[in-house]
This record gives sequence, structure tokens and C-alpha cells, in this order.
Amino acid sequence: MKFVLAPDKYKGSLSGEQFCDAVEEGIKKVFPKAEILKKPLADGGDGTIEVVKRYLRAKEVEVAVKNPLFQEIQAGYLFSEEKKTAFIEMSEASGYKLLPKSELNCMHTTSLGTGQLIHDALDRGAQQIVLGIGGSATNDGGIGMAKALGYQFLDADGKEVEPIGKNLSRIVDIKREQCHTRIKDVQFKVACDVKNPFYGKEGAAYVYGPQKGASKEEVVLLDEGLQSLAHVILKEFGKDVQNIPGSGAAGGMGGGSVVFLDAVLTSGIDLMKEMAQFDESIHDADWIITGEGQLDSQTLSGKTIAGVLDSARKYQIPVAAFCGSVSVNIHELETLGLTYVTSILNQPGTLQEAKEKSYDNLVIAAYNFAKLL
Repeated sequence: MKFVLAPDKYKGSLSGEQFCDAVEEGIKKVFPKAEILKKPLADGGDGTIEVVKRYLRAKEVEVAVKNPLFQEIQAGYLFSEEKKTAFIEMSEASGYKLLPKSELNCMHTTSLGTGQLIHDALDRGAQQIVLGIGGSATNDGGIGMAKALGYQFLDADGKEVEPIGKNLSRIVDIKREQCHTRIKDVQFKVACDVKNPFYGKEGAAYVYGPQKGASKEEVVLLDEGLQSLAHVILKEFGKDVQNIPGSGAAGGMGGGSVVFLDAVLTSGIDLMKEMAQFDESIHDADWIITGEGQLDSQTLSGKTIAGVLDSARKYQIPVAAFCGSVSVNIHELETLGLTYVTSILNQPGTLQEAKEKSYDNLVIAAYNFAKLL
């Protein structure tokens, strides 16, 4: 039998690699000659960089950049010399994880550091750049990123504005003469799994601003700033950024990437499957085994398990899911299309105890599943 193991991580407990090792151990106790193919995946969120490293065979590059508050830090990204491909996680240079909660306020934060990582990748000769935009601390519409690449954002007096959320309303002109010459030669793909517009009640500021330290009054100002920037973009680039699904992701970085990088926004799990050559590797599998820390209603949209199921349907391959916890009803399970679902928890205890026993519990779950087969 051929099993393809394609999990996401169990956050705070097991990596995708560890999941694969545990499931292999359990299956081999029943089917010692089984063919097992390990294809750990991710959906573009935090931790994706570890999965990407496996498939790109890339090295980590360290660069001195500015953090969200313009303080100098060292941030890394992945670069494959062989494939001339870079993978950059926005959170490494412009993420909220870099700031104490007391300093987090997206009125004053910038995506400049992410742009500096992109600049470095362009200088190294990247022909494709994949950008993960989860975990950002910013609401600057991507102007910080763009400034690092040579774009100039000018106020009514012709002076450059500092690229932060607070200043979006001051921008009246965008200059491109000093842009990095290689931007137009590179294919940019952005992992983006939300559909929020640039501005408005469902936009970047109203939905995500409060999580990034903005008060109610500041959310209104940020939203007005994004509206203003969208009008300038329409005038200068002829692009209506408000009508691009996902343009409000990462404080407007989704829309900024489309405008300033000519990027394509795409599903994070679809990007990961493409890198892993996932669809090509599963066609003759008997089972696909996936999993994540918690199976819930969010799994239905844009998550790793949903992406695995999309691929499995093409070849009519049954899919089993081993999860830390399962909080969906039968109707939702039927909608997902999973053939077998189980929580690996097998005794009462605290969350911390459950995490500590995840590996052993997963081995047992895989063993029980194999015995059932």
C-alpha cells in the first residue's frame, strides 16, 4: 500500500516532519512493507518557511533590515540558487512578533523591512519571489515595502512622507523613476487566503487594525488613509485596488503587492502544493493522511486539509485526518469529504499534557487506523 503523509503542523506541539515520522511509525507496525511518501505542507502562515526549505532546497540568507518601528534587526529569508527562487515571510521583518504588545500600533509601523528583503533577493538574481504576508504588524498599504524598492511617496509640498499608516492620507503623488530595475523581470506570488477589500468595514483597518494596537479613532483615520491611497493609485497606475479580493490582507500589503510588484495573489496552500509537486506525487496513492492541531469550521476555507482534499478528489483518493482536537459536526465533516477523522487524544488531561504526548498519541492513532484497514 502507498500512503502519502501531508499534514500541517500541530502548533506548539509537532512540526509537519514530526507528524510524518509518528504516523510512519504507527503504520509500519501493521504494514512493514508499506510505501510511505512524506509531503508536509503549510498554508502560508507562520512556520511555512520551514516547509518551504524542504522543497526549495534553499539556504537561509540574513539581512540587516528595519523592523516595524524602524529599528535595525537581522531578518532572514530563503533563497534557492538552483531555482532562482526566494521565499520571504513578511513576519520576519515586519511582524507583530517582533514587538512587545505595548509598542504595537499600526499607525506608526512600516513594511519597509519586508521591502529590504525583497531588494536583497532581487540583487541576488531571483527570478521568482514568493511572499507570505501572515502575521504583519502594519497597516501602511505596502508603501514601506515599496519605498525600499525605490518608489517615492510625496505630499502636497513634494516632500517624501515617512511610510507608516498615519501618513497615508498625506500622499498625493507616487514617483517610480528610482525603482529597482529588476522588479519588472521577476514573477511575484503572494500567499493570501483572505478576501478583505483594501478599505471599508470589511477592509484592512476595520478588521485587523484593532489587533495591531489601533484605537477606534485611529481605525477611522487608517481607513480614510487607505481610501486616499487607493484614489492616488487609481490615478497613477490605473488600478482599482479596492476591487481586488484580498487587497486588504496584511494591512493593505495584498493590494500594495499587486500594484507595486505586479504580484499575483494566490492561496497559500496552493503555493505550497506547487512547490512540493504534490499533485504529481499522489496519483497512485491508496490513502492520503493529513492533520492539524485543530479541525474546526475554519478548515473549510483555505487551510491545509482543504487543499489536500481538493487534490485528492482529482484522483478519487480517500483522505484520513488525524487531529489534536475535532470540533466540527457531522454535516461539516460530510461537506469536507474526509473518509476518516479522529482526534488523537486518548485520555483526559491539560492542554500542556496533551501537547507533550502528541507524538506518542499520534503513533497509536496511526497504528489503530492501519489495523482497521
